[in-house]
Amino acid sequence: MKNITTLLAFIFGVGIFAATNFSCSKAKVQTAENNNKKNEINMEGKNIKEIYFAGGCFWGTEHLFQLIRGVVATEVGYANGKIDNPTYEQVVSHTTGFAEAVKVKYDADEVNLPLLINIFFKSIDPTTIDRQGNDIGDNYRTGIYTTDEEAAEIVKTEVAKLAKNYDKPVVVETIPLQNFYKAEDYHQDYLVKNPSGYCHIPLSVFEEAKKANPLPATKS
Repeated sequence: MKNITTLLAFIFGVGIFAATNFSCSKAKVQTAENNNKKNEINMEGKNIKEIYFAGGCFWGTEHLFQLIRGVVATEVGYANGKIDNPTYEQVVSHTTGFAEAVKVKYDADEVNLPLLINIFFKSIDPTTIDRQGNDIGDNYRTGIYTTDEEAAEIVKTEVAKLAKNYDKPVVVETIPLQNFYKAEDYHQDYLVKNPSGYCHIPLSVFEEAKKANPLPATKS
């Protein structure tokens, strides 16, 4: 009888543990979804611009930009490839030409594009071809993809300035966006939903991103 009681208590405890963890995971996902919806609403009436960054694994790159004040929405996906509606499995096969990228929408009245580019450069090795961290392949190449001439000129100017800080040639692509397909849902907000998930970007860079665009000091 004692053994049966112990077994029932164990099963009950496991059930509570599983339910609690499921609830926590669900809460994290719900929080990410709510934040996205809130950001979409907050974009109304703002000076919203759009830019695309490829910086290796898109989980970390998306999280980087989510930390910067003035960025109002992000979405991970596949940019500048050769087929329609690629899947993750097709992209990592290195046969489609796509780069893992992040669509970044930002309020140009709160944050400027040069600042975003500077933070992006701190998260990558801009001299490495088809590799960031432990991730190797053409889908992990670096790039900044634009959708208008004004942004294209800013990108070229800023990248040329930053290139002077490196002994090796900078190989970050700076070209117009040709196409972009949203990645599967499980990739979206990945590090929000999985805080201990894989990321090639050092935590110190995330901390720097948080502080990169502080609120203006209020006049007393």
